[in-house]
This record gives sequence, structure tokens and C-alpha cells, in this order.
Amino acid sequence: MKFGKRLKKQIMESLPEWRDKFLSYKELKKLVRLISAAPSLPAGVREYGKAEAEFVYLLNNEIDKFNNFFMEQEEDFVIRHEALEEKMKEVRERWGPSGSEASETKYGEEMAKIRKDMVDFHGEMVLLVNYSSVNYTGLAKILKKYDKRTGGLLRLPFIQKVLEQPFYATDQISKLVKKCERMIDVVFPAAEEELAEKVKEARDAITVAGEGIFRNTVAALVTIQEIRAGSSTQSAFSLPPLNLSDSHLLHAIHLNPTIPTN
Repeated sequence: MKFGKRLKKQIMESLPEWRDKFLSYKELKKLVRLISAAPSLPAGVREYGKAEAEFVYLLNNEIDKFNNFFMEQEEDFVIRHEALEEKMKEVRERWGPSGSEASETKYGEEMAKIRKDMVDFHGEMVLLVNYSSVNYTGLAKILKKYDKRTGGLLRLPFIQKVLEQPFYATDQISKLVKKCERMIDVVFPAAEEELAEKVKEARDAITVAGEGIFRNTVAALVTIQEIRAGSSTQSAFSLPPLNLSDSHLLHAIHLNPTIPTN
């Protein structure tokens, strides 16, 4: 699948409020075509220089957009993670077996709500890791097109700049994803017989209509895997291998490779 189509698909599979935060790949691609079509004669040098400056300006604006959105989401996720931990503590102390108002029914109801919040929260964090991967890949591809069509040398210095940007650094989010999964494992341990049901849920969620976070998360994990997997085209501009290999959803996909993702 060509990157432009993959990006469009990823945007549609993301959260609605995120859709204008992705790379403006189509617009940048059009600009590359215009620059490459500029006259090569001396009379066209000034026009070419203006077009290149506009291209770099737009790229820098895109990076600012990615950074602002990513850092805002990352800060929100840290706060939400702490709030979930605190909520879980409150429920245990109030309605748990040794709580001040011990109630098996109320405790079960409240913990079920927390579990749903945690699964949704986990999904959103995975979507943010995917956001970083997809936008980095888009920048690398558009810069490759630029250098190939114009004979320019923007790709290497610009990618070196990108590698230092906040939106590229997903270590903190990856750690939060793993913390969230550990919380789910400890508080809501799944029996062995539940694994098959989880896999069925993953399959159903991918095939049903709608924009459920679970469906979007599975699709994002598959995309992250594809983007970060080693291949014959691996280069210095490629993303490192996926570091979410222990994800519950990814494990379900591995167990059932027939789960459709398109």
C-alpha cells in the first residue's frame, strides 16, 4: 500500500479529534512536484529558491504541530494514569473486602468501570505511539521524494533534527503502556479460558462498523508493527523495531493471524 493511502487510512482509524493533527502529506507532495517542475535555467533559480524555502517552512510548521499535540497528550496521559491509580485505591478502601463500606456488588461494579477506563486509556496511548510512527515515516518519505526529484540534500539534516523532537521520543508513553498492562494483569487477572474470548473480541472489534477505541487500537498496533519491522529497505531513516511486543492486543493478533486489519 502506498504511503499516502496508508496515511489516509490511519487518519480515519484514529480518534476524530486527532484527525487534523497528522502530516499534511498530500499538500507537501504537491509542493514537491511544483518545485521539481521549476525551470533549471538561471532565470528559474529565484523561483526555485522561494519554493524550497516554502517547503522547509511548511515542514517546520508540521513539526511544531506534532510536538504541540504530542506533548499535550503525553501530559494528559500522565495525569490520567495517576488518577486511575488513585481511583482504584479509593474503591478498594471503600468497597473492597476490608473497606469501610465493604460491598461485593458495589466493589465489582466500580472495578468493572475502572477496567473499562484502563483498557480505553491503554488504547489511546497505543494510538499516540502510532501517531509518532506514522508522522515520522511520512516526513522521511516526503523528504526522500524531495531529494530524489530536485537533487537536493534536505533529507539527512532534516531527519537529524526530527530525531531530537519531542513527538519522536515515545519512551515515556511506552513505559506508561506497560505500567497500564501490569495494572490490568494484577487487578484483573485473566483466566486461561478467557484468552480465546479476548481474541474473539479483537477479531469482532476489527470487523464491526464504527470507531471503537478497541478496534482502532488493534489497527494501530498492526501499523506500528509494519512500519517498524525490519525489511530489505531498512536504512538509517527507518524506525527502530516495535517495543510494545508484550501488548495484550498484539499477543492476540499473533495467536490469530487471520484477524483482518483492513
